[in-house]
Amino acid sequence: MSRRFARYDDFWLHYLGEHRRPRTRALHFLGTGLGIALLVAAALSGRWWLVVAAPVVGYACAWLGHGLIEGNRPATFGHPVWSLVSDVRMLGLFLTGRLAAELARAGCGGDIS
Repeated sequence: MSRRFARYDDFWLHYLGEHRRPRTRALHFLGTGLGIALLVAAALSGRWWLVVAAPVVGYACAWLGHGLIEGNRPATFGHPVWSLVSDVRMLGLFLTGRLAAELARAGCGGDIS
């Protein structure tokens, strides 16, 4: 059963806790990056089937991380919009060097390796 969250920040801290392991986050970064790349490719090439492929590829990578590495249920199933926002936010924080501080704030340590 999915937890309920009144505020996005509460969900965000929970989300980070569900992504404690660096390899899980790496698969999320790969999936999010590939998903974004497919959307850009669709816009530039006019091949709109790539729009359908984007979430399939993106979520396949993320769900593998949860199933094989983290051993938990993806947040997408209970909170699809907040989960998508958090996937992109986590990637952005990683790319700008600010993810470690957020992981520490969530009580997950600051290991981003």
